[in-house]
Amino acid sequence: MPVVQVPAFLTFTLSILVFFIGSRLNRSVPALSHWNIPEAVTGGLISAFVTLMAYAFFGTEIRFALGARDLLLLYFFTGVGLNARVSDLIAGGRPFLVLLALTLVFLVIQSVVAVGGTALLGLPAGFSILLGSVSLVGGHGTTIAWAPTISSRFGLANAMEVGIASATLGLVIASILGGPIARHLISRNALHGKMDEELIVGVSNEQADRHADEVSYQSVLQTLLVMNIAVIGGFLLHELVVELGIKLPLFVICMFFAILLTNTVPLVAPRLPWPTRTRPLSLISDLSLNIFLAMSLMSLQLWTLRGLGLSILVVLALQTVTAVAYILFVVFPAMGRSYNAAVISAGFTGISLGATPTAIANMAAVTKTHGAAPIAFIILPLVSAFFIDIANAGIITFMVR
Repeated sequence: MPVVQVPAFLTFTLSILVFFIGSRLNRSVPALSHWNIPEAVTGGLISAFVTLMAYAFFGTEIRFALGARDLLLLYFFTGVGLNARVSDLIAGGRPFLVLLALTLVFLVIQSVVAVGGTALLGLPAGFSILLGSVSLVGGHGTTIAWAPTISSRFGLANAMEVGIASATLGLVIASILGGPIARHLISRNALHGKMDEELIVGVSNEQADRHADEVSYQSVLQTLLVMNIAVIGGFLLHELVVELGIKLPLFVICMFFAILLTNTVPLVAPRLPWPTRTRPLSLISDLSLNIFLAMSLMSLQLWTLRGLGLSILVVLALQTVTAVAYILFVVFPAMGRSYNAAVISAGFTGISLGATPTAIANMAAVTKTHGAAPIAFIILPLVSAFFIDIANAGIITFMVR
């Protein structure tokens, strides 16, 4: 089969176009914005279906060079860190611990559902790992890392294909369900956020055309300079962490270093312009997240889903129902039934079925319509980008033995 390799610069350019297509569709189809579907999700999924049609009808596989995604991810999480004030971190202490406990419990539940579903439907034993936290909570990266071990341990020749297909379907489901879940909770409980407060990511729909003078080439360049300094510091700190034998993603280190900067530099040099809770920082974070997500979704190889038989789809349907029920009846009440709890519920959909950027995009889509929820954007990335990977690795190791 012929393969069309799209170079990195063209991929980046197309991802911007894909975002604008999604934005236009969201404005043209009220139901999409009503249910808080992120623009990048709308455009990205349409693009993914276009590549699927090229594969199905013209026998051509389209592959995108995704090197730019890594830099966008660093910018986004650095932006989250620069917005994390000490007061928010202190206020997020108890909610953080509650969310962490809820996530750890869900990891176990997801594994139990996978084991029970595969046993009930007579699937090979190794499938219980592939259709659980490896591909759903773990996503594509964890699947690729563990598939060879699972294949060798259980004699599954198609472990990688099944795991990738499961992760792909989970990402699509998480992208679509997060917004509607939050919309349902907000509407049913008459919740709302602070519309006059600057958002962590993006600009609210009501404020989109206001205070345009706050964004200038100087303010944007100042913000980019601070973000670049934070990223450089993150790189240096990551080298030290690696030498100590600690394995942490680079974007997590950059986020931690940005948190350190934003809670020390303004105190030491109060007259120095600092981007915390400014419009330029929100816009750059939003841009990075949306282009990252558009690039990720447009590059999905949906034809891998053809390897999922009916029994496997049944297990994934059970996982989806379990995740939604857990969010509605456990996560939302445990987090306090508040507006922040509703936003976190949108993000938890990404944690449970998709990926951290999907979780953040779901939350950003909600806050743009209903108001700010800073605590949600502080605690959820810490849980999903750090602690969950450690816990998931332990569960997978136990199940592979």
